[in-house]
Amino acid sequence: MTRQDDQGLQSSDAASNGGKESASSEAAAVPAKPEAEGWLAGHKETLQTVVIAVLIAFTIRTFAFEPFNIPSGSMKPTLLVGDYLFVSKFSYGFSRYSFPFSPPLFEGRILGNLPERGDVAVFRKPREEGTDYIKRIVGLPGDRIQVIRGILHINGKPVKRERVGERTFDQQRSWPKKVVEYIETLPNGRKHLIWELSDQHPYDDTPEFLVPPDHFFAMGDNRDSSQDSRVMRDVGYVPYQNLIGRAEIIFFSHDGSARFWEIWRWPTAIRFSRIFDAIE
Repeated sequence: MTRQDDQGLQSSDAASNGGKESASSEAAAVPAKPEAEGWLAGHKETLQTVVIAVLIAFTIRTFAFEPFNIPSGSMKPTLLVGDYLFVSKFSYGFSRYSFPFSPPLFEGRILGNLPERGDVAVFRKPREEGTDYIKRIVGLPGDRIQVIRGILHINGKPVKRERVGERTFDQQRSWPKKVVEYIETLPNGRKHLIWELSDQHPYDDTPEFLVPPDHFFAMGDNRDSSQDSRVMRDVGYVPYQNLIGRAEIIFFSHDGSARFWEIWRWPTAIRFSRIFDAIE
């Protein structure tokens, strides 16, 4: 019963007792609630709903799925700039990087599962605590990884690469570029598309890398436009603890041609064909 209802009931009682004096004494006997306390009482259910909603969102984000967006073209053609995707946090278990602000609550992983070769994974960049990267896991602990004339080699064997054709794509603030598209098949049978500008770029020929225990080797699908584990001074091997989750599905995508308030341009800017695409 609200405070107004209480006051109405009191007024009715006073009238039945017959007069202003009794009404005044009755009113004086009930002290008025402080304004802040009255506001809290009136909004208690709303506040409880908000708190519960925040706790549910925090739980889902920490232990189930977290949304990410793609800001660069290093994973083309698998992921495009403007893709929004869900990353499953439980796929590899949980580390300090599973939580907002990465609190140093513990070391290593809880309920840990190793990624599979070919997974598209989000991880915390080893040399930049506040930066998340998304790449494809191509090397597992103990693997020998090398790129020779653009072809990935795992444990001394070249990975199968089938030419699909040439693609031309527009770049922001630059001329369109032509790339060669291939289907790459990893040793476990996982297939995915990659792009190559040529086979003579700086990271198309590398030394052999031996992946340390509890580390992984990650590469972008846009091979000549990706800073990844081939660049030891910048990214290098990815520690198991730094894995955040596995990219699962694209839930929204736009090409950047429409601003938020340009509603009339949304139909042409949204890539409807990519929404709900599973990430392979």
